[in-house]
Amino acid sequence: MLKLLALYFFTTLIHVPITEAKIREYNWEVKYEYKSPDCFRKQVITINGLSPGPTILAQQGDTVIVNVTNKLITESFAIHWHGIRQRGTPWSDGTAWVTQCPIGPGDTVTYEFKADRPGTYVYHAHYGMQRTAGLYGSIQVSLPDGVEEPFAYDFDQSILLNDWYHQSTSAQATGLTSIPYMWVGEPQSLLIQGKGKFNCSSVTLPTNICNTTNPECSPYVITVIPGKTYRLRIASLTALSALSFQIEGHKMTVVEADGYNVEPFEVDKLYIYSGETYSVIIKADQDPSRNYWATTNVISRHPNTPPGLAIFTYEPNEPQQSPPTVPPAGPVWNDTADQFAQSQALKARQGYIHTPPPTSDRTLVFLTTQNTINGYTRWAVNNVSLDIPETPFLIALKYNLPNAMDQTPPPDTYDSLNYDINNVAKNKNATSSTAIYRLKFNTTVDVIMQNANTMKMSHSETHPWHLHGHDFWVLGNGIGKFDLKEDTKKFNLVNPVMKNTVPVFPFGWTALRFQADNPGVWAFHCHIEPHFYLGMGVAFEAGVEKVGKLPTFIMGCGQSRGLLN
Repeated sequence: MLKLLALYFFTTLIHVPITEAKIREYNWEVKYEYKSPDCFRKQVITINGLSPGPTILAQQGDTVIVNVTNKLITESFAIHWHGIRQRGTPWSDGTAWVTQCPIGPGDTVTYEFKADRPGTYVYHAHYGMQRTAGLYGSIQVSLPDGVEEPFAYDFDQSILLNDWYHQSTSAQATGLTSIPYMWVGEPQSLLIQGKGKFNCSSVTLPTNICNTTNPECSPYVITVIPGKTYRLRIASLTALSALSFQIEGHKMTVVEADGYNVEPFEVDKLYIYSGETYSVIIKADQDPSRNYWATTNVISRHPNTPPGLAIFTYEPNEPQQSPPTVPPAGPVWNDTADQFAQSQALKARQGYIHTPPPTSDRTLVFLTTQNTINGYTRWAVNNVSLDIPETPFLIALKYNLPNAMDQTPPPDTYDSLNYDINNVAKNKNATSSTAIYRLKFNTTVDVIMQNANTMKMSHSETHPWHLHGHDFWVLGNGIGKFDLKEDTKKFNLVNPVMKNTVPVFPFGWTALRFQADNPGVWAFHCHIEPHFYLGMGVAFEAGVEKVGKLPTFIMGCGQSRGLLN
């Protein structure tokens, strides 16, 4: 009774109606199937026969239960619920070797977590390179009944953007870890909601392998009613590519980023990096007698991939009728200034500002570099490349298994005074380690991400960084080397946007602040699949002693085998 009274007074104070939280349960079978998402037939990891998989629909406060059965026969996997903070359920984060052992062939496990924040999120494989094979989907968390968004719309729908490779993920992984190094190259296609179109005539292939008349690769159709307003929940889960997205002849108003309301601003095209989610408002207010192109293009890398195309159609037009125009040209791929400007335009919406702590307790300055270790190409943070432990970090720390991981702490910073970010490093060698960062629970941490030249002269890349288990404030970003004394004075402490994924631009820096208030062990890594696979990430621990009893489904590998007896 006391709890009910407390809930009543709390919800009355913040004007949120009392609604009964629901349980949303899903049953999934994960297996390989032959599919032709871009007309080229290959093995795809599907969920209940679908790629993208089923959209998870929930309301804030609901409990989501996903029963997952591995039918891959010869492969394990794990599923990460990207953007879900997993408060109280760190073992359900779904990050192989960080929070769990991967799910073995034939096994069924249950992920259970609370949808604690409304917004647009995604899920995807988090084991090896499997995200590239099609194991992903969307998550929509709506507000409780009776609570309204600060923006109006009539309908909403999710749109997932991906790049697509014809080579298998196992072949890609083998090439990345070989001498000589074999890079994955640029993707063959771009997919909009799982559909694209490869030019089958560009290579000699039998029609049973590549067939442009296959209905599986017919363009995705966004159908609208004239005069209505739409919320498009746009997410990117590319393996490599940064993208732009635009709808011919229509403006988009950005209203949400990674689950947080942002001060609205209008764009012709949306720049989006792997792991990011946005909501845009679009009005169906153009000539309704014709169809329009929706397009996505590669940015930040010299494109060798044709645009992804979908059709934006007004009812009652024929949905598959090609628009009467040629698809609009994408933005200049290396216009970093325009891409940078969109990032700087993101501010927390008035009335929805979560003010950051004015200072931090600890500052980590992370230099990200491409390196070699014993002749193998790797990526590193402060010259340390993250190795995969045999026993997941969460289990090793919770059960005090010191031999399961390196105990020498990784460095908090680098020699910024002498390191030249604009040139190839004189010493390209790095080390590898399974050590992680131990943070004091409930402290405030600043992370400065610094990009540098790769092992190729005059070359730096855009890296989207994703933090598990937390959201962070984006305090600032810039081009050039971060100045700890001067640039901190420019931090936005008034209305910074909160996110879980953020780009760091070529030869640039991005400053983040977060509170280590979620007990567990959490990955922080580049969301480009081959980069993280090659060690471009770290793990943070905070308050692991506060984590409850670990479920047995996350065990069974490394030293955790002995814990099952």
